Amino acid sequence: MRTTILFGGENRERLVAVASAQTVARTLPEADLWFWAPNGQVHVASREVLLGHDRPFELDLPTEGQAIGGIEAALDVAKREDRVLLLSMHGGAAENGELAALCEARGVAFTGSGSHASWLAFSKTRAKEVVEKAGVSVPQNIAVDDAEVALAKYGRLIAKPSEDGSSYGLIFVDTPADLDAVRKAAADEAYVIEPFVQGLESTCGVLELDGGEVIALPPVEIRPSAGKFDYKSKYLAKDTVEICPATFAPEINAALQDQALKAHKALGCRGYSRSDFIVSEHGLIYLETNTLPGLTASSLLPKALKAQGVDFADFLRGQLALAEARAKTVAV
Repeated sequence: MRTTILFGGENRERLVAVASAQTVARTLPEADLWFWAPNGQVHVASREVLLGHDRPFELDLPTEGQAIGGIEAALDVAKREDRVLLLSMHGGAAENGELAALCEARGVAFTGSGSHASWLAFSKTRAKEVVEKAGVSVPQNIAVDDAEVALAKYGRLIAKPSEDGSSYGLIFVDTPADLDAVRKAAADEAYVIEPFVQGLESTCGVLELDGGEVIALPPVEIRPSAGKFDYKSKYLAKDTVEICPATFAPEINAALQDQALKAHKALGCRGYSRSDFIVSEHGLIYLETNTLPGLTASSLLPKALKAQGVDFADFLRGQLALAEARAKTVAV
């Protein structure tokens, strides 16, 4: 099959997606490049323009190259030309199950989780309900109307979009004035409000191997700039420290791996995933699972792959092989 990196998208995580595509394109020089532009059109992209884009986390990639059409037209071409799509996208239709469903309906091979798992994991509320039943420790949900009482009880809350990633839209609630910002944000999109849990942030990747075995990668310990792991500290700050393997006690690292595996399997993820946690004095607290985690040079999953001894090129080609095998099984 013909390898094609599909990257970009129409949502606000498209900047991170382009940065991921730069890393993937450097690793797979033989792959074709299709850019899903912010206007909804898919274009045959230039490797020179993609790799020459200096500030991917801040500026949109210039749209150039032959237009294929909208995403459904592009998937029709992918099916006709026997392409396997390596998805370098995050959030929105790429991660909420919509794109996966379009691929599945056409029998197009693609990397990452299927439509149902993507739909489950994309909502932090749905994901918490599913993984809690599998024995994963999750934080309490707080309704907007109850947030004022909860703030008085817990002293600090955290609010975040239910269906967004890359640490967009995080609101740390320390005062009643912060609640006004939460109410305003929640009027535009669904928000999750939780008690703030003091502790260190960690993430743990899960990898499906060629034979179908699923393993947990070494956890990553995150020490963010200014103590807040938001978009700026994740991608733009120079003083955020990410340690892999994490320096937690062996039993904590083992628990992180166990909980990440449980979350991956409970949600029905495929290929790979990455689950985020808080390591508190009272134990682990699950935050969310990413079905298409970042693959940029500064992203966390590539760090975990390296610590596991998995070459990044081998990881990508392994995911492509899994995608091709799944597509053939469905076709039969």
